[in-house]
Amino acid sequence: MAEIINAQAPAGAASEQIDPVPRISMQVFCDSEEIGAVVDSALKDRRMAKTHSKQHMGGSVAAVEAYRGAATPNVIVIEAPKSRDTLIDQLDQLAHYCDPGTKVVVLGHANDISLYRDLMARGVSEYLVAPFGPVDFVRAISRLYRGPDAKPLGRVVAVIGAKGGVGSSTVAHNIAWTMATKLDMATVIADCDLPFGTAGLDYNQDPPQGIAEAVFAPDRVDANLIERLLSKCGDKLGLLAAPATLERQYDFTETSFDTIIDVLRQTTPWIVLDVPHQWSGWTRRQLVGADELVIVATPDLASLRNAKNIVDNLKSARPHDHPPKLVVNGVGLPKRPEISIGDFCKTVGLEAVATIAHDAKTFGGAANNGQMIAEADPKNPAAQTFLSLASLLAGRADVRQARKAGLLDPIMSRLQRRSA
Repeated sequence: MAEIINAQAPAGAASEQIDPVPRISMQVFCDSEEIGAVVDSALKDRRMAKTHSKQHMGGSVAAVEAYRGAATPNVIVIEAPKSRDTLIDQLDQLAHYCDPGTKVVVLGHANDISLYRDLMARGVSEYLVAPFGPVDFVRAISRLYRGPDAKPLGRVVAVIGAKGGVGSSTVAHNIAWTMATKLDMATVIADCDLPFGTAGLDYNQDPPQGIAEAVFAPDRVDANLIERLLSKCGDKLGLLAAPATLERQYDFTETSFDTIIDVLRQTTPWIVLDVPHQWSGWTRRQLVGADELVIVATPDLASLRNAKNIVDNLKSARPHDHPPKLVVNGVGLPKRPEISIGDFCKTVGLEAVATIAHDAKTFGGAANNGQMIAEADPKNPAAQTFLSLASLLAGRADVRQARKAGLLDPIMSRLQRRSA
C-alpha cells in the first residue's frame, strides 16, 4: 500500500514565493511596541538570515539623530509619526545624511494616496501601511532587491531522514526524478552526503566530478562551474553527485553550502537537497533555509522521537512557513511491531502527507538497477505516491487525479448525452 493523504489541502500547498533577502545591513526605528513586535518576528524569518539588522525605538526622530555623524546602512526602516507634516520634515532632514544607495522604508498608519506620492517623490523605496504581519514586512524588504523583470529564484526542497536507513535518499531521488520527468520542471538533485551518498548509484551515474569540487572551492563557484559539475540524468534533471569516498575528511562550516545553493537558485527552478542524517550547523542551516521540508520516518519509536525533535527544533527557526511534510516509509515490514500512523502523527504533531508500504523486491530491484520506482514498475502504488508528493511540493494539482478525471470525461459525457 502506498497512499497520499490530503494532497489538496490548502495548508499543504507550496508556500508563497518570497526570495531570500541578500546580505545587506538594515537599521529599523520603531515608535510603537505593536510595530516593534511585528518587526522583531520578521527579522527572525529564515529569508532574513543573511541580513545584518538591528532594531531601535524612537521612530524617525531617533533615525535622524543616529545618522548625523554616522554612515547609513543599506536600508533604513522608520515608523512614521502620526503627524504627516512631522514625517515629511524628518524625512527631509534624514535625506541630508543618507549615503548614496541607501533605501528608506516607511511603516505608516495612514492609507493615504497623496502621502504615498509625496513619499515616493522624496525617494522613499516602500511605504507599508499598518496593520501588517511579519511576512508582509519580509516581502517588502525582499522586493527592494528584486526588479519587476527579474527571473524568479529557484525553490529548494530539503529531504532528511528521522534516522539512518529510513529511505530518505530514495524519497529525495524519486521526488527529483518525478519533478523533472513527470511534471516537466527543470530540477537539480544535490547529494549532500559526501562520504556515503547514493544518488550516483540510484541514477546509474558515475561522474568524475560533483558537489565536492564546489564545496571545497567556494570562491570558484559560479553558474559555469555548477554547469560543468552537473551530471545529466535526463532532459530536465541534473545531478550534483557525492564523491562517496573516504579519502578525505568532510568537515564543513555552517555556510559551506550557501554559495552552491545561491547559484542553483539563480539557474534552476527546483533544487532537491538529499540531506544526510546528522545534526550539525550546515545540515540545520539547509533545513531552516529550504522552501519546503520533507521528513522521512519509519513507524518505530526511534523515528518517532527523532522526528518530533526535528520538528520542535525547527519551529522557532521557521515561524512563518508551513510545517514540514511527513512521509512514513516502510509501512508493514513483516514481523516488526509498528506504531500506528495515527498515533505516530499525533505525537509528532504532523499529519503524514504520504505513506509508503514496505516493498523490498521493487525498491531493492530499482536500486540495484540504477532506476527510479516509476521506471522499474510504473504501476506500483509507490510510483503514484511519488507523483502526488512531487505535485504537492510544487503546488500543483494532483496529476494522478487529474489524469483519472481526464480519462473519465469522454465516458461521462456519453452517459450524460444518453440520459438526456
